[in-house]
Amino acid sequence: MALQKQTLVATSSNHAEIIALHEASRECVWLSLQELLFNPRHRSGEEKTVRYLSLFSSLLLLLWRDPLTMATDEPSQTRWSFLFGRKKLPEEESHNEDGSSSNKEEPSPVTNPVQEGNNTALANGIREKPKKSMFPPFESAETRALAESLSRDIIRGNPNIKWESIKGLENAKRLLKEAVVMPIKYPSYFNGLLSPWKGILLFGPPGTGKTMLAKAVATECNTTFFNISASSVVSKWRGDSEKLIRVLFDLARHHAPSTIFLDEIDAIISQRGGEGRSEHEASRRLKTELLIQMDGLQKTNELVFVLAATNLPWELDAAMLRRLEKRILVPLPDPEARRGMFEMLLPSQPGDEPLPHDVLVEKSEGYSGSDIRILCKEAAMQPLRRTLAVLEDTEELVPEDELPEVGPILPQDIDRALSNTRPSAHLHAHLYDKFNDDYGSQILKEL
Repeated sequence: MALQKQTLVATSSNHAEIIALHEASRECVWLSLQELLFNPRHRSGEEKTVRYLSLFSSLLLLLWRDPLTMATDEPSQTRWSFLFGRKKLPEEESHNEDGSSSNKEEPSPVTNPVQEGNNTALANGIREKPKKSMFPPFESAETRALAESLSRDIIRGNPNIKWESIKGLENAKRLLKEAVVMPIKYPSYFNGLLSPWKGILLFGPPGTGKTMLAKAVATECNTTFFNISASSVVSKWRGDSEKLIRVLFDLARHHAPSTIFLDEIDAIISQRGGEGRSEHEASRRLKTELLIQMDGLQKTNELVFVLAATNLPWELDAAMLRRLEKRILVPLPDPEARRGMFEMLLPSQPGDEPLPHDVLVEKSEGYSGSDIRILCKEAAMQPLRRTLAVLEDTEELVPEDELPEVGPILPQDIDRALSNTRPSAHLHAHLYDKFNDDYGSQILKEL
């Protein structure tokens, strides 16, 4: 059976010239390539020889990549690109007898893995982003390799952190909604003087919920979320750290609207020089590049937000503080927030003795959200320890399906957990309050 004719379209390495070969089979294509390369009448100079060598390599790689396309039922045209894969060339538009166009555009097979997750947009107004390729058209393979390393820090899927699951922090949540969520929901309002804040700083004691707030932003907004730490952008190779910063912001613009979350930003851009500080040249270049890229965000209308978190806000460089326009305190939980945490983590079960939530709230002054979780875990361990002690005293091995149930948490378990757990961040709370008074953002109460 005769094979269908195939059109192969290849380009030279700089895409300067396109040559099409029409042959009946793969063997004919090989013969044509040999004729093109080795016949002396085709080689009139060194420049032309180099061009033909590049063409030969492109077609050879194409045939090796997909040799079965030569036996397809319909003619097709394929262009090979070394960096970005194989792309379909536009087909000639055909017309029906009535003059209408019959050309149907097929959806692009290249999808954005970031969008494959089940990110839940707000029900009131956030539209889904159109699907894009994973990477923008970078100029070099080296830059693309850096982008691939950063792509590991893109949150794929839904972090599933809702605003209502974060107890307390009403001021921080309201400011974040105003700075990030509302400009995405109602972009027509945020222009000119009301253009969105592109830099937001979350500061406060460790364990108070800064990372949870950032994940809530990723959950509630239909944005691409870059979860970046110092290890993501610091490289041992000279010059790569600055390139990583540039590529990071290029990726963020490509996937806009997007959020870059810089966790522990004080490890990346602490104060530069001065007062006997010694700093490596590579560190200065990294900080300078980050400042330049953040300046660039202010000059465009692209919805790219930088959300930074730190436990040491007074260590940040003054130039970075200026670019982080909104500085939001994430404080230790107040009594109402602590009560909500205890009721969520240690709910009273029907038929069991009620747990003393009032005592917990009173005795947990100065505890962070992380400390409260540790306290509740310690209380839940007490009945498990009693059960394990009984099992360990038994000489015979108890089958897994016959293991006894763990008993309920008792009020005395709460007392023991309180005596075994200490707050971890209350001693420096006044420093955060002072920084908040000097630099923080507040929402004034309505008159």
